[in-house]
Amino acid sequence: MSQTLTTKLQPGTQAPDFTLQDAQGRGTALADYRGKNVIVYFYPKAATPGCTTEACDFRDSLASLQGKGYEVVGISPDAPEALAGFTGDFSLTFPLLSDPDHVVSLAYGAWGEKLVNGEIVEGIVRSTVVVDPEGKVTLAQYQVKADGHVAALKEALGI
Repeated sequence: MSQTLTTKLQPGTQAPDFTLQDAQGRGTALADYRGKNVIVYFYPKAATPGCTTEACDFRDSLASLQGKGYEVVGISPDAPEALAGFTGDFSLTFPLLSDPDHVVSLAYGAWGEKLVNGEIVEGIVRSTVVVDPEGKVTLAQYQVKADGHVAALKEALGI
């Protein structure tokens, strides 16, 4: 097990900039969302039960989130090809980005040790960071549950 330590982001701090490939292999940057609120959520693996539940919840809530001025971006270690399949299979209507080396996940505090099937492993810690139009963190949630997370997030955001 590596001794990689990550620092969890705090409200009021500048969100780390990034550029990652989307499901079509195009570069997408946090800077592309300047002037908008953006929900950046980290999930372990496309098309797994929990990640599918969470992604479909974001998909089903996207109109209400966008109606209140929030965009959504999902990030996982999956390759763009896997993201393309996931997007198509579940009609996901927001960008999914590939972070295969988990550089962005580390920068956002969304990578670390977690318990999976009774074993401690290193990987994505399901997390959500809300970034304001100036690029500052307004909300950071770590170790969230897939089921019900979007509803709880909407409540925290007053939506």
